[in-house]
Amino acid sequence: MPEPLRVVIAEDNTLLREGLQVLLERNGFVVLAAVDTADELVAVVRDSDPDLVVTDVRMPPTFRSEGLAAAVRLREENPALPVVVLSQYVEQSYVAELLDSAGGAGIGYLLKDRVSDVNDFADTLRRVHAGGTAVDPAVINQMIRRRRDPLERLTPREREVLAVTAEGHSNAAIARRMFVSEAAVVKHIGNIMMKLDLPPNDDQNRRVAAVLAYLRGQDG
Repeated sequence: MPEPLRVVIAEDNTLLREGLQVLLERNGFVVLAAVDTADELVAVVRDSDPDLVVTDVRMPPTFRSEGLAAAVRLREENPALPVVVLSQYVEQSYVAELLDSAGGAGIGYLLKDRVSDVNDFADTLRRVHAGGTAVDPAVINQMIRRRRDPLERLTPREREVLAVTAEGHSNAAIARRMFVSEAAVVKHIGNIMMKLDLPPNDDQNRRVAAVLAYLRGQDG
């Protein structure tokens, strides 16, 4: 039986922080610490070397992007550290740096209001720990709106596949979700890569990271 994942939580809202701790512990995780500032997060992670970090974006003192900035700093120090960011909003600052770190592997960006299934959330954390990528479709959609030109070559269906792919699902899971065959998903992804001038890659995490990097690179 595998050892339970050791997690550090950073969330300034007391109710959310304690609720998240209870939720994770009930699902087999070990919470090493639950802190309410970005500085504490950095210090605790350096001292305890957790398996996974779950952090809010907006934390004291300015409640802007301290948690996300701390996540970027921790990934710079240890690119193999899996990080899941929870946010009420799609925060633009530091997102590119976070998604670029370690080729996008071991990264999650989830919107709190859209986390509705506890089991699915726990599975997402385990997938990110295993090197997966889980990005909320709303984050991808906002990037798409801000970088329209390179995506005008994609059909509406291909854009939909691109958004779902970024959540970290396998081709089979995408096919079930979109009610198409797995072969159709493979064909759509191949077309997306070709139209965006990205080489096809069978590795899901690198594929998602490459698409995100391309979209970010078109800004400005």
